[in-house]
Amino acid sequence: MDESILGRGRASMADVAALAGVSGQTVSRVANRHPRVDATTRARVEAAMAELGYRPHRAARALRTGRSQSIGVVVATLATVGNTRMLEAVSAAASTKGYALVVVSPTDRSGLDGAFTTLRDQGVDGAIVLNEATALARGAELPRALDLVVVDSPPDERFAVVESDHAGGAHIATAHLLALGHPTVWHLGGPETSYAAAEREAGWRAALEEAGIVAPPVIRGDWSAASGHVAGLELAPRPDVSALFVANDQMALGLLRALHGEGRSVPGEVSVIGFDDVADAADYTPPLTTVRQDFDTLGQRAVEALVARIEGGPIAEPAQGEEPAVLPPLWRDVVPTRLVVRESTGPAASVAP
Repeated sequence: MDESILGRGRASMADVAALAGVSGQTVSRVANRHPRVDATTRARVEAAMAELGYRPHRAARALRTGRSQSIGVVVATLATVGNTRMLEAVSAAASTKGYALVVVSPTDRSGLDGAFTTLRDQGVDGAIVLNEATALARGAELPRALDLVVVDSPPDERFAVVESDHAGGAHIATAHLLALGHPTVWHLGGPETSYAAAEREAGWRAALEEAGIVAPPVIRGDWSAASGHVAGLELAPRPDVSALFVANDQMALGLLRALHGEGRSVPGEVSVIGFDDVADAADYTPPLTTVRQDFDTLGQRAVEALVARIEGGPIAEPAQGEEPAVLPPLWRDVVPTRLVVRESTGPAASVAP
C-alpha cells in the first residue's frame, strides 16, 4: 500500500480504485452493490476497501441516490427475549446490506403514528415493525411514502409480512405431548393482543381437535416469567394437569419454578414445553423442551424484503419455496419452526415404564 494514503486520513474512492487497478466508476458500482460487476473484480475491489479501511460516505451517497441508506425499526419493548433477538438479527442483516438502523418505540402519548412521524423526520428509506401487528391490523394510518415490512402479522396489502410458523410449531409441540400418552394438554398463552400468541393458541387447539379432545380453558400470561409463576401456582394443585404447552420460554421458566415449589415433579408428574428456544433453555431445571424460532433467518428475511421494496430489485427465494420475484403489494414469508426435545417432557405417569 502507498504509505501516503495512510497519512491523508480517510481513504477515498480514488484510493480504492488505484489500489484495485480499476476505475472509480467500478468502485462506485461495488460500493452501491450494483449487479453488473464480475465476481473477480468485485472481490478485488472489496479487498482494497478492506485494506484501506474505506467506508462509503453516507451523505454523499444519499445525494446521488435520493436514499439515506437507513432503515427504521419500530419496537414496542425490548423487555421480551423475542424482540431483543429480532432486533439483533435485523441489525446484523441490515449492516450486511449497507444500511444503518434508526430504532424507535411508540409512546403512550403518540403511539404508532408518532413512531412513524419520527422515522419520516429521520429520512429513513423504509421500516420494519416488530410485533405491532395488532395496532396495524386495527386500521392504524400508515405512512404512504414509507415501505414497510411487519414481523408477525396477518396478511395485509399495505405491507410485506415475515413471520415464524407459530401455529405449526404449537401444533407439533401439542402433538408431541399427546403422543407421550397425556390425556390432554393445557395451554399457558400470551397476551390476547399478540398475533404470535393467537397463532400459537390456534396451533394448540387444532392439534387437540384433530385428536378429538376438547381444549381446556386457556390460562393467560404476559410473556414474563412472573406471569408464568402465577399461572403455575394456579395449575399445580390440579391432578388433571399432566402436560402444558407454554407460549414462550420465559413464562415456562416461571411455571417450572412454581411446579417445583409446589412439589410437582417435571417431567415425572407434569410435562412442559415452551416456545422460542432462548439461549438459556438448555440450562433450565430440567432442560426445557421447546419450539425453536430461527431469529437470524427472520431478521435476514425481513431486511431482504424491505431492501427489495426500497431498491426495486428481486428478493431471494422465500422459505416456502416461491420463485424469486419483485415483491407484490401482498407478500408473506413464513419461516419454519422446529421442536427441540429435552428433559422437561416425558410419558404420562399412567403409561410411564
